[in-house]
Amino acid sequence: MDNGKELIFALNQIEKEKGISKEILIEAMENSLVAACKNHFGKADNIKVDINRETGNVKVHAEKEVVEEVEDDVTQISLEQAREKSSKYNLGDIVNIEVTPKNFGRIAAQKAKQVVVQKIREEERKALFEMYYAKEKDIVTGIVQKRYGNNININLGKVDAVLAETEQVRGEVLKTNDRIKVYVLEVKNSPKGPRINVSRSHPDLVKRLFEAEVAEVKDGVVEIKSIAREAGSRTKMAVYSNNPDVDPVGACVGVNGTRVNNVVSELLNEKIDIINWSEDPKVLIENALSPSKVVSVDVNVEEKSAKVVVPDYQLSLAIGREGQNARLAARLTGYKIDIKSESQAAELRSQEMDELVEEVLDNYDAVNDIDEVTTEEIIEEVVETEVEDTEV
Repeated sequence: MDNGKELIFALNQIEKEKGISKEILIEAMENSLVAACKNHFGKADNIKVDINRETGNVKVHAEKEVVEEVEDDVTQISLEQAREKSSKYNLGDIVNIEVTPKNFGRIAAQKAKQVVVQKIREEERKALFEMYYAKEKDIVTGIVQKRYGNNININLGKVDAVLAETEQVRGEVLKTNDRIKVYVLEVKNSPKGPRINVSRSHPDLVKRLFEAEVAEVKDGVVEIKSIAREAGSRTKMAVYSNNPDVDPVGACVGVNGTRVNNVVSELLNEKIDIINWSEDPKVLIENALSPSKVVSVDVNVEEKSAKVVVPDYQLSLAIGREGQNARLAARLTGYKIDIKSESQAAELRSQEMDELVEEVLDNYDAVNDIDEVTTEEIIEEVVETEVEDTEV
């Protein structure tokens, strides 16, 4: 077997085993050999290299202009020489001439090896990038590797990902060789291969874990409408069922809590509150503040704000430790929530009544003789004013 056929055989094997097109490799070799010709001819603008797809033989051709007097034998040919090849040529025509240098086969073999190795690496990097780019915004399993400063390398099998300090869960201790699930934030291409950033604290990690754990979520029967998370501590998740026969909360919790417990275990016992989603902001806000009971919800849709009243004994529960329950409820619903106990709300109404009475008294004092107005009449007007405001 000669060198040319050996080359084609090798390229066919690479195409079969690595999935890299033989045509792509040959074109890359041809381009590389054109550049190599520049060293021999001093220029390569008019040079073309052809590799026979069957035999592997390499030929170099130069396009030369037919001229009366040759000034540059690399790009020009005399009319006399051109007509030795064919009588059809005239001045100004372009002649394609084979100019394959001696020992060019050896040069071609060296270049072929370099190009093939380089192209294999490029294609492998490309395949890796495409593989992990398809996993962007999804979860993958990795093994904890080395720590570099405050960042941690996570081995994903064929490539390492970076778990930045900002994407780690506060208080979570990750040890070398720990197997964990991470959320793929971003995949970027680079000359050294894909650069992958992952997260353990992103809210969508919880969403993807439930998709993997709950068939109804994966199939779209149950939708996860909103998630609010303080990683490592607590998550609130609002769910909705597209099938009236399927309880969305029950589906996510599972029999005896098996489904939610599997997710909680992956998140190192992070608490997860699962509530029913509602298009009615009053209902949604009431649900979001669970486990606290709610007396009333007054919503301002335009300002995306709500005033909530809870029983006195439930105020601490509604607000939560360091305000966490109220904070997560606000993120989950997208509303600014002001929470007050029944006593606080009653006191506030009393203060507002006093202020209104004082305002009415001031008005009467300015217009009428105050002695002619009874307290009962003033209070009656105040009440009527409140009723009118409520109706508006």
